[in-house]
Amino acid sequence: MTTIRHHVSDQLLMAYAAGALPEAFSLVLATHLSMCDDCRARAASFDALGGAVLEDCGSTAMQDDALQACLARLGTPEAPRPPARRQGLFPRPLQDYIGGDLESVRWRPLGMGVRQAILRTDRNAMARLLYIPAGQAVPDHGHRGTELTLVLQGAFADATDRFGPGDLEIADEELEHTPVAEPGLPCICLAATDAPLRFSGMIPRLLQPIFRI
Repeated sequence: MTTIRHHVSDQLLMAYAAGALPEAFSLVLATHLSMCDDCRARAASFDALGGAVLEDCGSTAMQDDALQACLARLGTPEAPRPPARRQGLFPRPLQDYIGGDLESVRWRPLGMGVRQAILRTDRNAMARLLYIPAGQAVPDHGHRGTELTLVLQGAFADATDRFGPGDLEIADEELEHTPVAEPGLPCICLAATDAPLRFSGMIPRLLQPIFRI
């Protein structure tokens, strides 16, 4: 059984519950919540709190056909899905987003065996899958914004700690690090950023516009 040690902050969970996060960040959190009982329970408590706040907001007069108009915009509801089950490497939210599991990913090489696949999201942030061979390091870099990195397979370590399957690293502008994939399985992560990374080396900086990182 996987032990998850690095969880979502309350601030991010509240923003997720309120629907205030960029699509890429919401995808990372939804995937983590499907793997983490603790964060899923905390997220449910924030959902309940939000519902209580709405109940205390009072009511507003609506037009007589408001319900019918809303249902018409929603379209025909989908049939209920069976309970989510983990089949393959990717959790259900990520599989639904990609349209399959690992075999459906279109990887693009970045060099030194590292690969990435950029996922289509809104323009407020960028989501990508990263494949890092065991023992390989990601070039030293800092951040111009926030980066969320969720481990799906394998593990990596940096100056802050070790991150294994289900762990979420939350990096901000104060963190500069050199993540290194541990020996064993390749490290596969789901990452989201709301600003370009800040690389220390010249070559990564030159390649950055091409690889969109």
